[in-house]
Amino acid sequence: MEKDRREFLKIGGISVLGLSALPVFQALAQQQGPRYKPDPNALQGAQWAMVVDMEKCWEEQEKRQCKDCILACHKTHNVPDIPDPKREIKWIWLEEYKHAFPDQAHEYAPQKVKESPFMLLCNHCTNPPCVRVCPTKATFKRAQDGIVMMDFHRCIGCRYCMAGCPYGARSFNWGDPRPYLKTEEINMTYPTRRKGVVEKCTFCYERIDEGLQPACVEACKAKALIFGDVTDPNSEVRKILSDHYSLRRKVELGTGPNVYYLI
Repeated sequence: MEKDRREFLKIGGISVLGLSALPVFQALAQQQGPRYKPDPNALQGAQWAMVVDMEKCWEEQEKRQCKDCILACHKTHNVPDIPDPKREIKWIWLEEYKHAFPDQAHEYAPQKVKESPFMLLCNHCTNPPCVRVCPTKATFKRAQDGIVMMDFHRCIGCRYCMAGCPYGARSFNWGDPRPYLKTEEINMTYPTRRKGVVEKCTFCYERIDEGLQPACVEACKAKALIFGDVTDPNSEVRKILSDHYSLRRKVELGTGPNVYYLI
């Protein structure tokens, strides 16, 4: 009888241990990363960065009010066109100089600079404060190339990341964004979002993983957007930054923005 009791307790203990360990196992399994074979054509880089040549951008805007980069980005990622500015979703947007560079703007800046719009997006910071404050790891920095990612399924809508981002690069879905998408234009290869989810630019990681440039870069006919590995001294972005003076947004905060502006 005593032996049977010990066997019963042993089996019960193993069962309880197994059930309690399941969530831990699942969490650890998620941390092992994706189990698929990477595309051999995927672009390789240790820290992706973008250079925005504003002179070229402004020339194209003057000619035809160009918004090709914004339209390409939003179409590729199913970003809804919500007319209410308080609820709008934006991955790339235009902003005045005094708002884009409030720490550097002054009254003696060239009139053209003060009056012309700047193209803004997530800076994919080297030290992203949004990642540190996210309680669910819905936003995280991709280890291999420094992209600040978003996992829409993990996002609980707490908006800590929006409070942590000093660049206003994130948007919150106050309502269901899907009714604002044109059915015939939905990109079926990219997920739509739902109410209560934060979203932002992801440097088109899904295209990079297939060997493609970001959609905005590909769409820019003026070649005002240059994308590449800023740690590679032979990359185009690195050579441009070595030959030209550039600006970054709010560098005094120590976030290490990886979007550079040529003026």
